[in-house]
Amino acid sequence: MRFKQPIKRIHHAPPRAGRGPKRPVSSTHGLVVGAGWARIKTPAVERSDGSDHTSMSCGRVDRGIDLAAPLLRDAPPDRSRRAFPHFGLVLMSQSRVGLWLIGAYGGVGATITLGLRAMARGLVDQTGLVSALPLFDGLSLPEPGDIVVGGHEIRSTSFEAAAQEFRQNSGVFEVGWIDACRPDLAAAAARVQPGTLLGAGPAIQKLGSWVGDDDETNPRHIIDRLGADLDEFARENAIRHLIVLNVASTEPPFPANPAHDTWTALDRALRAGKGSILPTSSLYAAAALERGHTYLNFTPSLGASIPALAELAESTGALHGGKDGKTGETLMKTVLAPMFSQRNLRVLSWVGHNIFGNRDGLVLDDPANKSSKVETKDKVVTGVLGYKPASVVSIEYVPDMGDWKTAWDHIHFRGFLGTKMTLQFIWQGCDSLLAAPLAIDLARLADLEKQRGGRGLMRHLASFFKSPEGVAEHDYFKQFQMLVDHVESGRPRDAAAAAGKPPRPSLDPRD
Repeated sequence: MRFKQPIKRIHHAPPRAGRGPKRPVSSTHGLVVGAGWARIKTPAVERSDGSDHTSMSCGRVDRGIDLAAPLLRDAPPDRSRRAFPHFGLVLMSQSRVGLWLIGAYGGVGATITLGLRAMARGLVDQTGLVSALPLFDGLSLPEPGDIVVGGHEIRSTSFEAAAQEFRQNSGVFEVGWIDACRPDLAAAAARVQPGTLLGAGPAIQKLGSWVGDDDETNPRHIIDRLGADLDEFARENAIRHLIVLNVASTEPPFPANPAHDTWTALDRALRAGKGSILPTSSLYAAAALERGHTYLNFTPSLGASIPALAELAESTGALHGGKDGKTGETLMKTVLAPMFSQRNLRVLSWVGHNIFGNRDGLVLDDPANKSSKVETKDKVVTGVLGYKPASVVSIEYVPDMGDWKTAWDHIHFRGFLGTKMTLQFIWQGCDSLLAAPLAIDLARLADLEKQRGGRGLMRHLASFFKSPEGVAEHDYFKQFQMLVDHVESGRPRDAAAAAGKPPRPSLDPRD
C-alpha cells in the first residue's frame, strides 16, 4: 500500500466580494492512498457546527460536512472519485491534471465537463476521442477521472443549468447523465471564477457582466487577478499540471502593436496600462504562460499567437498550441483537398455556406467577429492545393438551429480533356459534441508532452486546428502523420522512464 498525499478535509471559505460562489478549501488530516484504496481513520476534525468528529469519513464538497462512508479496498485507480458519486473530491489520485476552461459555461465547456464526468462514472464510452485510438495504447495519458475542471466565465450560471439548456435547445445529453453527474457539475461550478471583458469587443460584452471587482481597465491588474485564480485552483486541488483551454466565443481581429514583438516591450506596456494592448484571449494566455501553465487556444482569437507570448512561454517552460479547432466543414476541406491534388484535378471554385444557432453563431453574426472565423476557414484549401481557387465562405446565424451546424459545400473542378465536374456535400453535426472530445484529446496529449519534458509550441497537434501555429501544412493526413511520428518517437523514453532507467540523451537543445 502506497501513501502519497494527505487526505483533504473539505470545508468552505466565506465568499469574497464580486468573486462568485463559495469555493472549497482544505485542511490536512491523515493520509490518502495513491494507486489503491484502504480504510483510513482520520484524526478528530472540527465539523461546520463546531463539534469534533473522528471516523472512517469523507468530506462532502458541496456542503462542507463529514459523512461516514467506508473506503472500498481494491477499487480501480481511475475510480478515485467515481466510487463516491454523491461526494466531491476526497481521495486524490497520485496525479491530477487541472483543466481550466475559458468560457466554461458555453456549449463546449459544458459538454467537456459533463463528458468527462460521464466517462469517469462509466456511463458512456470514449467514442469520438482520438486519444482512445490503439495508437495511444500504453501511453501515460490522464484518465477522465484524473482531470479536474475549473474555469473563468462572464455569465453567472452553472454547469448543470448550461447542460439543461443545451439539452432543451439542441436535443442532446440523456437526462440520466445529468442526474448522475449533478454533484460533480456542482463541484466544478464552485471552481469557476468571474472572467474579464477587457478587449472582448461589443458582441461578447453583450453576453454577460460577471467580472472581477478590481480595475477592469488595467490589463496588468487583470492578468494578475486571473493568474491568482489559476494559482489558487492548482493549490487547493493538488494539481500536478494545469492546462488553460480557451473555448470562449470568437473575438474580432486585433490590430498588431509594436509591443507584441517582445515580452519586455509587452510587459512594459501592460504595466503602463494605457490604451488597448491585448484582447481578452491574450490576457488569459499571458496569465497562464507567465506562471508556466499550458495554454491551448481552441478559437480563432489571438490568444498566444504573438511573438511576445511565444517568448514568454519559452522562458517559463510553458507548453502552448492552437488555434481554432477543426471539427466539421473545415475538417472535410482538409480531407478532400488532398484528393483533388493527388488526382491532378483542378479546383476552379469552392463555395461553403454554414448555418447554426448557438451563442457562437450569435457572436459570429457580428461582422467583425465573423471575419476572424472566415479567415481560418477559407485559407486551408489554398494551403493544400498550392493555388487559390475562387472561393466563398459564409456563416449565418439561424437561432432555431441550436447547436446543430449545417454546412453545404459546392466544389467545381476540371478534369481530363477539360471536362468540368462538381462535387457537393452536406455536413450536419452538433458543434459542441464535435469540439468537446477534441478539446479533451488536446488536454490529454498536452499532459503527455508535459510528462515527456516538452516545452514551447506543440506543432505535432496541428491536425486538431484550422490554423495550426508554426505549421504551414494543411493536408489532414500529413498533419495526422506528424502526430503519429511524434507519439512513436517518444515511446523509448516513456519505456525507460517506466522501467526506472535513465532515458537516452535528447537531441533537442531545449532539454
